[in-house]
Amino acid sequence: MKAPSNHKSHTVILSLALAILTVLAMFLCATMGVVDLDMKTLFQTPIFWNLRLPRVCLVVIVGAALSVCGTTYQAVFRNPLTDPYVLGISSGASLGAALAILMGLEAHLFGIGSMALVSALLTILLIFKVASIGNRMHTTSLLLTGVCLTFLITAVISLLMALHHDKMESIIFWTMGSFASASWMDVWIVLPIVILGIAVVLYYSRDLNLLLTGSETAQSLGVDVEKVRRRLLFFTTLMVAFCVSACGVIGFVGLVVPHCVRLLIGSDNRRIVPLSIFAGALFLLLCDTMARTLIPPNELPVGSITSLVGAPMFIYLLYKSKRKL
Repeated sequence: MKAPSNHKSHTVILSLALAILTVLAMFLCATMGVVDLDMKTLFQTPIFWNLRLPRVCLVVIVGAALSVCGTTYQAVFRNPLTDPYVLGISSGASLGAALAILMGLEAHLFGIGSMALVSALLTILLIFKVASIGNRMHTTSLLLTGVCLTFLITAVISLLMALHHDKMESIIFWTMGSFASASWMDVWIVLPIVILGIAVVLYYSRDLNLLLTGSETAQSLGVDVEKVRRRLLFFTTLMVAFCVSACGVIGFVGLVVPHCVRLLIGSDNRRIVPLSIFAGALFLLLCDTMARTLIPPNELPVGSITSLVGAPMFIYLLYKSKRKL
């Protein structure tokens, strides 16, 4: 009986350590940029309060959300290669953003973000509607529907860019992800959804372990599989939709971070989920800092940095797991 208690205490200690490290990293990253800020004058500058702080806060929120969503999807679909965008939510949001850019809504307060969010939510409703048979939701149908919609929406976006060459660069840059326009409003819109979604995933973290054993086994062990699966998918896809609408598509966070955490602490989702919160936040914070400091005063899309860092890491993990077979 002592082992679970020890695991729980270790998880709490590791989570607290990572939380402290995340806060310290936030302030350190806030000092870096085109205008260097020292710690003495950091809290006295409008650059910190109006630009840097909301940006690093949004980065941490999105990183935590994508990492937790990736962990959840990999357990629900029983597929380690699943990421938060597998259902086509990112494509739906990208279509909304592309339409907003073509309509000239970039300068509007609720322009691109609102259109992307509405489009992502409509995509979620369509996917759930198509993949549901009565009160049951089949994971295979969800994946197939998501893949088909992704191809369809990508084709529509490509067609729009071909017809509007003058807007192509803006559309491509948005789809690669960026926190350049992050504001406090984005933080306050995304934060409540992410807190709620992560709370739901933490509540069902034990059930995630049982879902990995298969639907029938989980059902025999007392899990209401359909209810748990629906709730987890609903809240995680909602998190993804709000995150993508705020910063665009950022790949590899939800794919690589859960694998790294799993490699370090094992396969118990009761430990993986809380640690993924801070690991995802730190990973994306590092990548975003690199995106805005590598070639000043220009800024790289953060999605390109996460791919450049995440892809080799993932290949290494695959290679290492293959050697253990």
